[in-house]
Amino acid sequence: MVRTARELLEDTAEKLAPDPHANRLLPLIARGAAQRSTLAALALEQRHVIAADRRAFLHLVERPDVEPQSAAFFTMLAEGEALAQGRLDVFAAACGVDEARAAAYEPLADCQAYPAYVAWLALNGSPADVVLALSGNFTTWGGYCAAIAEALRRHYGFGGEVCGFFDFFAAPAPELERKALMAVQAGLDAGRIGETEVLRYGRLLQNYEAKFWHALWELDQRPT
Repeated sequence: MVRTARELLEDTAEKLAPDPHANRLLPLIARGAAQRSTLAALALEQRHVIAADRRAFLHLVERPDVEPQSAAFFTMLAEGEALAQGRLDVFAAACGVDEARAAAYEPLADCQAYPAYVAWLALNGSPADVVLALSGNFTTWGGYCAAIAEALRRHYGFGGEVCGFFDFFAAPAPELERKALMAVQAGLDAGRIGETEVLRYGRLLQNYEAKFWHALWELDQRPT
């Protein structure tokens, strides 16, 4: 039976749902036990992730084989990353990060594996497949951001604009979902969706995201 784009998106998200215990840092932040220096490192790592992902999405927009519907999806992602960057700067400043500290910071390899793979997908993945794989990962990321935003307010004394970065990604994004549906449907209509590849891409994205959080968890365990 031929599946609709919505059915394929929902099925992919279900198959890519991570182990609920995969993120070892999140429970620490949720109960206010993570060090503030770890929150600063989270902000600094995300500065690199946001910039890299934005360039990857813009590259996908410009690929000659991208369908218009997929291009619209990636354009919206790139615009979202630009908006998120400003919100991230506010959070970083609240964590004590200034330009000198940001310039001196050495990114952790495991934290930057995720954007490196997104860049690989931008070069090598079929655009419609990349839409589907990324969409399967976004629900998890949004849930993490919602939990972090709540913890920052409850345990760390942050609020308002300081939590804006996490609020941004935690909020529902119906327009992005609509664009994802259109992109996946166009890919299905053109016979360009490779479900085996999509799940492979999605599992790797999921594993690289787990490495991101684990690296920060390990950082948090070091004596201050």
